[in-house]
Amino acid sequence: MPSFIFFHRARRTFSNDELGLEILEIAIPAALALAADPIASLVDTAFIGHLGPVELAAVGIAIAVFNQVSKIAIFPIVSVTTSLVAEEDAIGPLSSEEQESVELLDASPTFNKETDDLLPKNGESQQNTPSSNAYWKKEGFQKRNIPSATSAMVVSCVLGLVQTMCLIFFAEPVLKRMGVHKDSPMLMPAQRYLVLRSLGAPAVLLTLAMQGVFRGIKDTRTPLFATVVGDVTNIILDPIFIFVFRWNVSGAAIAHVISQYVMSLLLLWKLVQQVDILPPTISDLQLGRFLKSGFLLLMRVIASTIVVTLAASLATANGPTAMAAFQVCLQIWLATSLLADGLAVAGQAIIASAFAKEDFDKTVDTSARVLQHGVVLGVALAIILYPGLYFGGILFTKDENVLQLIRLCVPFVALSQPFNVLAFVFDGVNFGASDFAFSAYSMIFVSFISIFCLFTLSASLGFIGIWVALTTFMTLRTLAGYLRIGAGVGPWRFLRTNAFT
Repeated sequence: MPSFIFFHRARRTFSNDELGLEILEIAIPAALALAADPIASLVDTAFIGHLGPVELAAVGIAIAVFNQVSKIAIFPIVSVTTSLVAEEDAIGPLSSEEQESVELLDASPTFNKETDDLLPKNGESQQNTPSSNAYWKKEGFQKRNIPSATSAMVVSCVLGLVQTMCLIFFAEPVLKRMGVHKDSPMLMPAQRYLVLRSLGAPAVLLTLAMQGVFRGIKDTRTPLFATVVGDVTNIILDPIFIFVFRWNVSGAAIAHVISQYVMSLLLLWKLVQQVDILPPTISDLQLGRFLKSGFLLLMRVIASTIVVTLAASLATANGPTAMAAFQVCLQIWLATSLLADGLAVAGQAIIASAFAKEDFDKTVDTSARVLQHGVVLGVALAIILYPGLYFGGILFTKDENVLQLIRLCVPFVALSQPFNVLAFVFDGVNFGASDFAFSAYSMIFVSFISIFCLFTLSASLGFIGIWVALTTFMTLRTLAGYLRIGAGVGPWRFLRTNAFT
């Protein structure tokens, strides 16, 4: 039965077979790349902290604004790009004529939209269709021709420019909306940092789009290399611009922008060596499919962001002590997702490729393996975090009242880790199946329930109620992912007819 996917070939969970090595080769560099940026940000914060508390607070607010605006675009771009690139790299992109036939099939009520991209057209084999990689490679070259890569780069550049313009013109009102009043000493440095930092938005989004391309072709080492080079550049330039040139907050922003463009140019240089960026015709860009899937994931990101933002708002209403404890626990709670994201990226890339080839055996094996790894990782994190956070809270604060609240949150932060990890891994698995519609609608539904829980539980249980609601949020996300696969519906309906071997 599909619901037994957790137990599929469970004895091979830690096997060093071809699949196990493929997962590790993708997951480990991806997780390290995701972890590199927060580490660099800590160093960045340390330099800015030497300027004074006002500058540190101002930059903190500006970064929060920039990250929230960027997050809306980053997640859809990376996730959609990874899946589409993996599909096209596996069987080749659709030609404009084939794309028209797909659109006609999409319009047919008798055709299942969730798997039409996975089936060969007109009875032709995948190897003999004109959309095979051999057809799309230029004679004499071994470059991949992946239109989705170009689509992602075009969309990311446009969104990056829009983000830059919005932040430049609306920096002051946005900061005031965040509580930085016109007479606050934080306003000028925060606005200056945000405006300068916004100049790097095109590079940020383009970099993330190219990372999605590399993930799609199962290369996570190149993004890791570029990330490390960019972060090291930022760390080197920070003290020079901040203290030597005396540019203060502006120096920190300029150093960060330069590092982003260094990272972007490095990835672009590596990408053009492997991928033919421009497709044969504009129609082959398939922007419609890219934007449709991206919009669905945009709704998903907005829904999840509302839940976390509301939780932070309710914690703030409980006073500064509660908010301080909430921030410490939330950052640790979210930081552990970096490890889960590595597994999610590996699962998404391999499953998208397997789906495109109709290799359902590998789809099942990969899904089961990354989910089994997720269970083990989640349990391990729970065991480590419970005593670690309980006794290690003093590393974040010496305030006894804050420490007491942190200890009250430990059971929720630690014991929810298996659900947290599985939620992210299920996301990767379903993204690999290009099940973006379900991912979006289920997140919206889960968010509505979680918002209701946040209001009711925070009113009755106070600060603890917020964490009960957040734990419920992640548990429901995991349950939604499990039910989709376990029920064998949508792109997973093949599980009803294919026996586990």
